[in-house]
Amino acid sequence: MNTLLKNLTIKNNFMFAAVMSDEENCKGFLERALSMKIDRVEINTEKNIVYHPEYKGVRLDVYAKDENNTRYNIEMQVLKQSALGRRSRYYQSQMDMELLAKGCEYAELPDSYVIFLCDFDPFGEGKYRYTFWTTCEETEKVSLKDGRCIMFLNTHGKNPEDVPKELVSFLKFVHADLKESQKDFQDDYVRQVQKSVIHIKENREMEERFMLLELLLQDERREGRKEGREEGRKEGRKAGELEGAQEMLQMALNRFGELSENLLKTLHQQQDIEVIRKWMETALQAESLDDFISKM
Repeated sequence: MNTLLKNLTIKNNFMFAAVMSDEENCKGFLERALSMKIDRVEINTEKNIVYHPEYKGVRLDVYAKDENNTRYNIEMQVLKQSALGRRSRYYQSQMDMELLAKGCEYAELPDSYVIFLCDFDPFGEGKYRYTFWTTCEETEKVSLKDGRCIMFLNTHGKNPEDVPKELVSFLKFVHADLKESQKDFQDDYVRQVQKSVIHIKENREMEERFMLLELLLQDERREGRKEGREEGRKEGRKAGELEGAQEMLQMALNRFGELSENLLKTLHQQQDIEVIRKWMETALQAESLDDFISKM
């Protein structure tokens, strides 16, 4: 059975990206997560970074920068996965490589944060917030000053006395099921986000985009399984899933008109199915072909 937009909570990646595409929502989240004031942010939701076609690409749920050019990557993480720390390392390195590819010098690399919003305790220590900076093992007087920070927020935290109450309220809202997420959390920011969720659910265009996404992903999985059975081996199944995903992406983009040879070549050369799926989500939210290309 297909999931309905009206049944989503902010834990769903589609809903999370939609909510955080609002600059005030994103700014409010960052201020609570990092316990600091931010004047303004610019948002790029569901950004894809593919530094080289032979390398594994990354998909960023929410990518933002503030008035100081500090970069933020925010990821919603519902299911516990192995090597989450190494994944954060790769995300951050790819963010840096993109900036360097655009001609940025090492000294010009901005500060960056990768923030995982986890609906589970990633380290089992009961902390609402786990913050990692590069430190020197031999002396606290030395700082690497590399400008990198990795943070994991945990909706199952047990130390409310150590973090701002506003952050705790938001994390409880994230953890809530559909019915509980509609209650009053006695927090102005949570109320603001709740209004955004309601607005998105009442938006016919957003509903159509989500329904189309669900249908396309369903078709993609079906075609992938079919190809896999015909091949009769694991490699064939993966190839079928990839081909099905590429076809669905091309179908989604065809509504904007004829695709250029360069774009078609880029789509078919991409062999990471996760990147293709992220491009699909971007295509469904794009207003035009140029809009899609700018967000790839």
